[in-house]
Amino acid sequence: MRTLGDTSIHDARTTRLTSDRGAAGRRRTAAGRRAKPRWYLPAVLGSDAAVTAVSVALVLDRAQQPHPLRAAAVATAAWLAVRTARHRYRAGELGESRGALPVLHDWLILVAALAVLSVATARTPQPYAALAALLPSLVAAVVCRRRLHRHLTAARRAAEAVDRVLVVGEPGALDAAVRRLAARTDHPYAVVGTVAVTDGPDAAGALAGGAAGAEVLDPRPDDRAAWHRLVDAARRHGAELVLVAPGSRLTGDRLRELCWALHDAGLDVALTPGLVETSVKRLTVASVAGLTVLRVEPPLGGGAQTALKTAVDRCGAALGLLALSPLLLLLVLLIRLDSPGPAFYRQVRVGRDRETFTMWKLRSMVTDADVRKDDLAARNECDGLMFKMRRDPRVTRVGRFLRRTSLDELPQLLNVLRGDMSLVGPRPPLPEEVAAYDATALRRLRVKPGMTGLWQVSGRSDLSWDETIQLDLHYVDNWSFSSDLDVMSRTLRAVVDGRGAY
Repeated sequence: MRTLGDTSIHDARTTRLTSDRGAAGRRRTAAGRRAKPRWYLPAVLGSDAAVTAVSVALVLDRAQQPHPLRAAAVATAAWLAVRTARHRYRAGELGESRGALPVLHDWLILVAALAVLSVATARTPQPYAALAALLPSLVAAVVCRRRLHRHLTAARRAAEAVDRVLVVGEPGALDAAVRRLAARTDHPYAVVGTVAVTDGPDAAGALAGGAAGAEVLDPRPDDRAAWHRLVDAARRHGAELVLVAPGSRLTGDRLRELCWALHDAGLDVALTPGLVETSVKRLTVASVAGLTVLRVEPPLGGGAQTALKTAVDRCGAALGLLALSPLLLLLVLLIRLDSPGPAFYRQVRVGRDRETFTMWKLRSMVTDADVRKDDLAARNECDGLMFKMRRDPRVTRVGRFLRRTSLDELPQLLNVLRGDMSLVGPRPPLPEEVAAYDATALRRLRVKPGMTGLWQVSGRSDLSWDETIQLDLHYVDNWSFSSDLDVMSRTLRAVVDGRGAY
């Protein structure tokens, strides 16, 4: 016998979502979804238009180029046209990403289009003046994109601009999907209820939270009454989307019938195949013999992007050492004046494919810090293999400043220049940590460790061990050169913020 259990598993924002369902300001779109703030579109449009018009007019006028106002009007119209053609003003796009690379693509298209137009009209401005006039458009669009994303993320934590989602599936897949959705609040799905499909009379016991008002379903493939009860459950919860976690009992014809019933009732349907931490860039959808096939591309392991990463690592490290050498000399002097001992600290770390190397840092602790580590083991504040203390007594006065600003890691540029490390990658672990790794954690050693990475821009020492591992695995499996650029652009803000640095 097939049973359908209807239970509610709520995260914090779902509770807020239910409690203030009728609160003012929580508007819905025509499709019933909670709308994003209406000022998003005019803010982005206004920023793009105003910054482009003003910067082009002023720069070209200062450069004594002909017809600066006319050029400003053309550049503004072209910028808005490019952004519109690239769907940057769609409601589904606004605030959803903070990445700078899509904006850079738009800007390069703008530059190319204006270059072709200037040649065609025989009105070519000075190249440097033209680029200087257009550069503020790029900067303003990136800043606006990130501020919008930050605002939307905060709104979603408060249960605004989200879809009310009913999750349907077999107990194992259902519980896993709900836990994933409840663990984060930066996505647009707010779970308002769950429906479990399982065999046997003890359907309620199969659910993590128990089943309230369990119903019995006819196991026949064409059991329309069962799907009608599912539609009723969605309507009772006010769901706008049904997220299906399919399993052995929800495949093929039954899954198609479920979609028919929900679509006929005006409800949207989404499927989760059970993949976790897999970038959509690695997924392609195809139809084979009537089957919908989701192909997962392997992680990048070579080619032009890897060669580009290596070149950027070596050149960036060399230029960084050259530019920061006066600062390094000053820090060395401060360390020597603050406490006795050498200014540099060397430690054996584990790199790619479990190869060990000597990592360099500026000394931020007393010289016998390694000896005293065992005495402090009981005060470890990390829940995993790493040792972390918010107020570590071994840290010197200058060391606290170095750790707060991450300046103690500058000598690792030597490791990057040697090829032991990369500018971006997982945190380089200690040999004793690697000795205790399981098979999952060992996968983080498939790439070079980095000076910065997702772990640093996401909280550093405030992260739990499991969170650190998940971030590293996400990086290893979904690495691309553009993702490195995004991490590097976010690193400066993380360093200035100082959150989790101790």
